Amino acid sequence: MSDRQPMKVALVGLGTVGSGVARILLEQSERIRQRTGIGIEIVHAIVRDPSKPRDVSLPKGILATSFDLMEDPRVDVVCELIGGTTTAGDIVRQALNSGKHVVTANKALLCEQGEELFQLAREKGRTICFEAAVAGGVPIIEAVSQSLAANQITSIEAIINGTSNYILTEMLDRNVGYEDAVRKAQDKGYAEADPAMDVDGTDAAQKLTILAQLAFGTRVSLKEFPRQGIEALSLADLRYADDLGFRIKLLAVARLNKGRLELHTQPTLIRSQHPMADVYDAYNMIEIEGDAVGKTWFSGMGAGQMPTASAVVSDLIDLAVGRAQLTFPLLDLWGRRPPLPVLPAEEIERRYYLRFHANDQPGTMAAITNILGKLGISIASCIQHESEIKPTRGQGGGIVPLVIMTHTTTEGQMREADIELARCPCIQPNYLRLPIRG
Repeated sequence: MSDRQPMKVALVGLGTVGSGVARILLEQSERIRQRTGIGIEIVHAIVRDPSKPRDVSLPKGILATSFDLMEDPRVDVVCELIGGTTTAGDIVRQALNSGKHVVTANKALLCEQGEELFQLAREKGRTICFEAAVAGGVPIIEAVSQSLAANQITSIEAIINGTSNYILTEMLDRNVGYEDAVRKAQDKGYAEADPAMDVDGTDAAQKLTILAQLAFGTRVSLKEFPRQGIEALSLADLRYADDLGFRIKLLAVARLNKGRLELHTQPTLIRSQHPMADVYDAYNMIEIEGDAVGKTWFSGMGAGQMPTASAVVSDLIDLAVGRAQLTFPLLDLWGRRPPLPVLPAEEIERRYYLRFHANDQPGTMAAITNILGKLGISIASCIQHESEIKPTRGQGGGIVPLVIMTHTTTEGQMREADIELARCPCIQPNYLRLPIRG
């Protein structure tokens, strides 16, 4: 790849992100060449169904269906943009074994097979770039692995799922119910037809796993930390939190806690004055704290076609000018430093928001406070809202929403309380518990 010869790319997958990458490379080719001194040329766009309508017009002869075209001697880089893990993993292995560099936006693949694929890339003297796998258009991988390399990173707090953030914004700011907000996210292309991985916290947890491994140089497994999605949140919960001076966000956290790594991804109450409370729609924000730099914030669009495509193209440019080949061997991933012990979830200390639908009858509050008190959980405040619906179990004059804010307690104590509260006949089954930041 000399300064005069363009870098040749095979795109594998021409869906939402792949089409966006093709558009940028075709429409901005001259701008890229002027700024970098080298062109980037698409030689193959490999798809399953070439007859499918697409929102990009490719030059004649580029569209193809055979994965074997990745092995074309002209190809320098393969962009894996099909998603999933099985076929995608095979594609990346085939590309590396054929001597090609790889660019991917596939965070699920990196979480599941990343260690094996990175080892193969190093054995073959090739590079895997993955800026688009975390936070869409926000250049957070470069920031953590390069810009902040002189820092001991002590904390990462992140809103890194644009889909869930869009849904929560729609619900509270536009007075939309959960199901309607999900449909709007799908209509805008932020959510898949099956939005499960976005709304159940899996996507954010996968991204946190990648960031934590880069920042702390230790192996991190999805099984090692609590994960909770936004499916159980109601518009009423968002309003209750807002009335108390908080916004609810799906927050991913990785921090050093007395020599151990604290990890969790959960809907969290964030004070309205904090910058993260104002992150709206499909935007992401990542707060990173380092020993030298202090707290820094990175924000931008975390979902959608063009922000993600922009991150893919940034990786292609890094490969074209040779930066990625220099930095990839130094990436601190999968245990290059001694492993950090993970703080057991039961030992995490926080305040909590508890929302009950309770029978409106004498003794209800006493029953709840007795359960919490026996477990050493101190109540900071309690608000009873107006009666809503008739009870489905127990006796009384209706159902009242109760919101309790606790003082700092442990996750272990709260899990014990969950069990006892579930047995309480005056509490309806849809009890909700969320952590409070700070």
